[in-house]
Amino acid sequence: MNDDSPTSRLLPTVRLKPKAEARAIRHGFPWVYADELVTDRRTQSLDPGALAVLEDGERRALGLVTVNVKSKIIARMLDRDPDAVIDQDWFAARLARAHAHRSRLYAQPFYRLVHAEADGLPGVVIDRFGDVAVVQPNAAWAEAHLDDLVAALVSVTGVRTVIKNGSGRARGLEGLADATAVVHGPAPLGPIAVPMNGAIYMADLIGGQKTGLFFDQRENQAFAARLARGARVLDMFAHVGGFGLAALAGGAASALAVDASAPALALAGQGAAAAGFADRFTTRQGDAFDVLEALGAEAAQFDLVICDPPAFAPAKPALEAGLRAYERVARLAAPLVAPGGYLVLCSCSHAADLAAFRNASARGIGRGGRRGQIIYTGFAAPDHPVLPQLAETSYLKALAFRLDG
Repeated sequence: MNDDSPTSRLLPTVRLKPKAEARAIRHGFPWVYADELVTDRRTQSLDPGALAVLEDGERRALGLVTVNVKSKIIARMLDRDPDAVIDQDWFAARLARAHAHRSRLYAQPFYRLVHAEADGLPGVVIDRFGDVAVVQPNAAWAEAHLDDLVAALVSVTGVRTVIKNGSGRARGLEGLADATAVVHGPAPLGPIAVPMNGAIYMADLIGGQKTGLFFDQRENQAFAARLARGARVLDMFAHVGGFGLAALAGGAASALAVDASAPALALAGQGAAAAGFADRFTTRQGDAFDVLEALGAEAAQFDLVICDPPAFAPAKPALEAGLRAYERVARLAAPLVAPGGYLVLCSCSHAADLAAFRNASARGIGRGGRRGQIIYTGFAAPDHPVLPQLAETSYLKALAFRLDG
């Protein structure tokens, strides 16, 4: 970068400490942690989400970053070009690339459009529901540039409505307040019907959990549906019926959906009715562990049991407790599976890698008095790409076991 470039005149610089490893940044790692950056008074004075040029210890430019001194991730790489201008056109280019991939994957516009760092938009999640998009600006820079992001989103996709979902743990880590609002176009009049895997899901885009629906399980739900023909199905932690409704579309004889949220189960029931599955679909509200224990006491049996809990290990400090929780789920669920039946166990905890989750699941099955073979290992759907340099973008695991007779 020369001293006459626009960026060098307008933007501050931030510098890695002399012993910080610049090689990872050069090879694609998108984050700088707080203990890796020189945090002098000038850096400390930057507003959360401010743009800056990142330099290595020898003052060579590495790229354009966003800085938030309130976050443990103090800098996020936005562009390898330190002279990049973050405006509507810049967002449009990133969104067009993401949109081209999803349009190739899916005939209908229901998918995750932007998966944060993996799509070159750090901390930004965008899910599309037909003519409506839900944006989660989970990093301070995205909050500061929301107007340009929304304008580019409308231009690239043609959506009529954009909802900002400003809730969740990630925003708190960035020092951002919770705030959900319609930021473009008319508000939805009610839940949005989402066709997927032959089922219909009802997504509450404003009052529902996260963006209203979890697209990441699409491929795993499709696999489970292949096991469901003629089966009695139990869908634990069902939310709006993700696995249970897919199983019914796959020909399940019946599906019982269990969740702690009455509104989520009501949406699941609406989805079952919309698809013509209402006569084969039932719900049970309650704490999942309590219901699993109660079903065990009732000697209930199912041909296919799916457990898709929330992240029990959202970060490394919670890993051991999280793995014990996954083991407990497997221990309580295994006895409910009929001889020769199937148990699908899922984890969305990036802190628990596949090997750790697999071991916890196998221990739980064994302590539940069963043995089994793994017949399938699944991950997030391809609209949730993985940035190879960032393990956090590869978070979802699904294991299908066939249990002994």
